Amino acid sequence: MIRVILTDIEGTTSSIAFVHDVLFPYAAEHLPAFIRDQQNNPDVKEQLALVAEETKTDPDDTEALIETLQGWIREDRKATALKALQGLIWEQGYQQGELKGHIYQDAATYLQNWHASGLRLYVYSSGSVKAQKLIFGFTTVGDFTPLFSGYFDTRMGGKKEPEAYRNILSELGVEAGAVLFLSDVEAELEAAEAAGMETAWLIRDGDLPKTRHFVARNFADVDSLLQRQ
Repeated sequence: MIRVILTDIEGTTSSIAFVHDVLFPYAAEHLPAFIRDQQNNPDVKEQLALVAEETKTDPDDTEALIETLQGWIREDRKATALKALQGLIWEQGYQQGELKGHIYQDAATYLQNWHASGLRLYVYSSGSVKAQKLIFGFTTVGDFTPLFSGYFDTRMGGKKEPEAYRNILSELGVEAGAVLFLSDVEAELEAAEAAGMETAWLIRDGDLPKTRHFVARNFADVDSLLQRQ
């Protein structure tokens, strides 16, 4: 019996294009000025120290750190420090009204329905927890953060590693079979399945693969799976 839904964001609840064509370019454009202006902010300073430590860069060499971070953005590197800094930059953009989070209409509808029915909803994304809360807190159709019981990022581990899902299960305090993980990436589903979770593969466009995972075009299809319990 599914009691918890753990969902990915990019390609699952929200458009990949929004992340890659809006959020990433926004962070890349604003990062240099943001770092120079906020480098003594404790939250920013903490992340820059992590970047310096990982790359053996002088922590006082602001321009070198900016160059490294810009390179990581181009590589789409899943570095926790980068994700945290991007989250801070996006927070500024959302609060200033320059950014609005995208959410698919079917995701918006069924997240509300599932929450109302008593299912516990959680997010697991490679983006920082702050970034997750922002994309759901400032959507084009309202604030969805009250629907979620919690958020997980790469501090749990990599999304293609079974251990990350075991860590999440420890936090959730439920048996693995009570959790349904939603993602558009097969390797992530494989890792979740290895940890004992149920899975649903969101494929919004393109051909449907032959797979043992439940395949859904949208959240209405996922709901049909839940109704068959």
